Amino acid sequence: MRLLLSLVAAALLGASSVISQTPVLPGIDPATPDPFAWLEDIHSARSMAWVAAENARTASRLEADPRYETFRRQALAIFTAPDRIPAPGFLGGRIDNLWQDQTHVKGVWRVTGVESFRDADPAWETLLDLDALSKAEGRNWIFKGADCLPRQDRLCLVRLSDGGGDAVEIREFDTVAKAFAPNGFRFAAGKQDVEWLDADTLLVARDWGAGTLTASGYPFVVKRVGRGQSLDQAREVYRGEASDVRAFPRVLRNADGSIGRVLVGRNIGFFETSLFELASTGEARALDLPKKIDLHGYLAGRLIVSVNEDWPAGPGRPALKAGVLVAYDPRSGSVAPIAQPTATQTIDAVEVTRGRVLVSLLDNVSGAVDVYAPVEGGGWTSTRLALPAGSALSLRAADHASDRAYVASESFLTPTTLWEVDAASGKVSPIKQMAPRFDASGDVAEQHFAVSADGTRIPYFLVRPKAMKPDGSTPTLMFGYGGFQISETPSYKPELGKLWLERGGAYVLANIRGGGEFGPAWHEAALREHRQHAFDDFAAIARDLIATGVTSPRRLGIYGRSNGGVLTSVSITQHPELFNAAVIESPLIDMLRYSHLSAGASWIAEYGDPDVPTDRAFIARYSAYTQLKPWVKYPEPYITTNTEDDRVHPGHPRKFAAELKALGDPYLYYENTFGGHANDADPELNARRWARHYVYLAQKLMD
Repeated sequence: MRLLLSLVAAALLGASSVISQTPVLPGIDPATPDPFAWLEDIHSARSMAWVAAENARTASRLEADPRYETFRRQALAIFTAPDRIPAPGFLGGRIDNLWQDQTHVKGVWRVTGVESFRDADPAWETLLDLDALSKAEGRNWIFKGADCLPRQDRLCLVRLSDGGGDAVEIREFDTVAKAFAPNGFRFAAGKQDVEWLDADTLLVARDWGAGTLTASGYPFVVKRVGRGQSLDQAREVYRGEASDVRAFPRVLRNADGSIGRVLVGRNIGFFETSLFELASTGEARALDLPKKIDLHGYLAGRLIVSVNEDWPAGPGRPALKAGVLVAYDPRSGSVAPIAQPTATQTIDAVEVTRGRVLVSLLDNVSGAVDVYAPVEGGGWTSTRLALPAGSALSLRAADHASDRAYVASESFLTPTTLWEVDAASGKVSPIKQMAPRFDASGDVAEQHFAVSADGTRIPYFLVRPKAMKPDGSTPTLMFGYGGFQISETPSYKPELGKLWLERGGAYVLANIRGGGEFGPAWHEAALREHRQHAFDDFAAIARDLIATGVTSPRRLGIYGRSNGGVLTSVSITQHPELFNAAVIESPLIDMLRYSHLSAGASWIAEYGDPDVPTDRAFIARYSAYTQLKPWVKYPEPYITTNTEDDRVHPGHPRKFAAELKALGDPYLYYENTFGGHANDADPELNARRWARHYVYLAQKLMD
């Protein structure tokens, strides 16, 4: 599995010309020493004492609310329901899954047969009990997946995080013996990638010592490690640059498990990748591909690749538009287009089976899944799967050794159905259906459009009570992403339905620029100096909701996490008049320091480089930490993060809360002490997290 850098959200604004003239003055002057820099020392006694005091203050308000315990119990029942649909994966011809419940809070890694998986109550066989392991070793182990050696998948490299961060310890596990392999491969915790070459050899990218990590904290040196070798005996096979985001190995295999191609990749920036094929001689040959690509898999000797930039015509290929999916032959360099989305479409996900390519497509943010088959002599045929229209469709798993796959369908008000797919025939069969988790009979979901400051039409979904009066009285929660070409789709969120919609609230999903809902151009429209477009889009939707009587500033709240912290913090600083609540979770906020905190340097392609004066000028305009003004009244935000988040530094929200306090502005702050960036390491932690969120929102928007 590839290391993923995921994030969330975007923000608002009115006239960008006004913001461009806003001086970076108050609160925190970037030209002077930061008075709250000490909060960047994550585990210092002073920082943790501050966290403890803030947690106690916030808990005394949110957890003392009579609704908190009700919300916590309802959320926990949802997260631990015995009839949940297990998330499937393929493991040596069987189905594997990590299952968490009130007995196994950290979870059990387990397997069952394909036939058994279709049953209402599959016969699961436990491979690894994470709760027992944590207790035995005195650690807080969070399962982060496993990379197994095809085709039997007996030997696996299990990734374990102590506390839920991105840094993982890697251990070899025998799925037949159901135990860690004696004298097996083992790598100490770090941000690292591993790939099997054979049962006794790995390709590894990790921290090899001084000078082998990038500014983003990821490795740029790949080495070959043999069984029984110490790390200092490993042989270097590829070295990127310290200025890169990272380097990584990738072994592409045929359906029978044999090696097809051995690649190494160099992420020059977050969105730019150079791929090289490793020859048996050790030579790394560059592949003739554009830099902005996503590699999805390998089929019949060809790489299946999404191209995220226009690609001029060249030998063996026509001119291709950004967003196209292609099959690339590394031997000849020839390129065969598979699928080219239209202006209203984007390819959201791709999976490769033994003989097919499955493509999850969005068309005006509505899902479809097409199956492509290569035609002898060239070209591809396509078949659209008979799945529910108007739904969010996600590719949950695909088996490279067969043509079996699983697809989930869902919508805001329709629970998830899991479909088994025979990609060779195009046959789909529903095998699991989630029971409703909330009463949706009184609600309706609609798609609307708002007009942004530059005239662009911005789609958004509104889930509201059917009996809603257009008088601005409906408590409304608004969410957006607007970054990293990630698409937000109309998915079924049980905790949202139970804790918010059932209580008469409305929910808005904003498909603003910066996301991936309409392909690479939609994303690039909000990159770097153009980021204000995302904020303008979000503000336009808020104004549309107010103008149409759905809600009012008194009843309108926003939620965003990670990159969504840029959204929510900028929203309340640029447009405090539009909102009465903001949940700011695991956020980036100090944008003039972000590239020096945790993995921040890897996101320079998205935001710009604050160490470059021309970039710093536009970044400062959406750095909420330096844009707070003592004379402005801001809505009271709920700011929350996780101590063990090693992706987005907890210093961002800590310092923002401290600055609000110094200015005399109201705020709430809460920091979980484990869970990592996802902040949902176990169901009890997650239930408490969402209970606090919705108590805060109820207090601000419903009371």
